[in-house]
Amino acid sequence: MESVKKSSGAEEVITVDVQTAKDLLNLGHRYLDVRTEEEFKNGHVENALNIAYMFNTPKGRVKNPKFIDQVLALCAKEDNILVGCQSGVRSVYATIDLINSEFKHVYNMGGGYIAWVGTGFAVTKEHRNVDL
Repeated sequence: MESVKKSSGAEEVITVDVQTAKDLLNLGHRYLDVRTEEEFKNGHVENALNIAYMFNTPKGRVKNPKFIDQVLALCAKEDNILVGCQSGVRSVYATIDLINSEFKHVYNMGGGYIAWVGTGFAVTKEHRNVDL
């Protein structure tokens, strides 16, 4: 694995680049996409779990108050989890919350989905039916 950065502070967020993220996924890590459902439907990393960290509202984005509970419904605190968003900002905050909730093996994907696509890695897109 190439690029790994640790943030300073109590949370100890470990951020990995997209190549390292891909390597971790190939080793069996789970990908947690914290973008909105709309963003997720426009394209996502294959086999990703989607739990929005923020919701779009008429007054702007608001944090999902059930985020940790929703993650706990799908992941154990001992699971190896790679967290990603659109550009790498929301995923840092989501990773901090997961670490503070005693998740043991959580990594942030730096650059997010934009960096993933920019590297040319495969994505999955929802198919929409078009009425003619």
